[in-house]
Amino acid sequence: MSSDSQHGTAAAQRFKKPTWRDPRLVVGLLLVLTSIVAVVLLISTLNRTEPYYVAAHDLSVGQSVSNDDLVPVDVRLQDASQHYVSAETDLKDNDVLVQRVPKGQLVPTNAVGTADELDRSPVGIALETPLPAEARAGSRVDVWVAEQKASGRGYEKPRKLVPGAEISKIETTNSALGSSTGTTVHVLATPAQVEPLVDALGNSAKVTLVLNPSGDDS
Repeated sequence: MSSDSQHGTAAAQRFKKPTWRDPRLVVGLLLVLTSIVAVVLLISTLNRTEPYYVAAHDLSVGQSVSNDDLVPVDVRLQDASQHYVSAETDLKDNDVLVQRVPKGQLVPTNAVGTADELDRSPVGIALETPLPAEARAGSRVDVWVAEQKASGRGYEKPRKLVPGAEISKIETTNSALGSSTGTTVHVLATPAQVEPLVDALGNSAKVTLVLNPSGDDS
């Protein structure tokens, strides 16, 4: 056979149509299928949702929490999932809120605890002076107290008794005609602040709440 014929035969073998028995074709198909499966699994993982709890209404510090206070919703949290309460979690009878959770927000895992974990307690203050218009549950206020003078006439110079207190809840009392007759603001106080605050309230001190947007507690 001539040299030209041998070269032609070799070239034809190199460029002939591959068959299903060609290992190169099988390996190529496996690589394509593996890539497709990997992409499908990745998309499925990224789009996977799981049920987590959101607050059915405003949840205040110190209140007990049950399934009636929560609504399960399907969300995609991925790496942040451990920071929120799964709807598959079994709540305990002694579970209470140690951190305020507004209505419609996901419930953080560190917002649910037991009563002995509470470091603040809500104290109700019936206000005689208007509450700042911007104040709402979650706002920070300074609690100023003016003690009544021993003579019963007038008040001593006011002092800041509880700085940077968080408002837990605001209650407005309405008359039969629908007009507002009074406002009670529940502020969160530490154990050391509760006694002097309750003492001031019990001795007819004048209490004023001053909005503290920075939350500075000094």
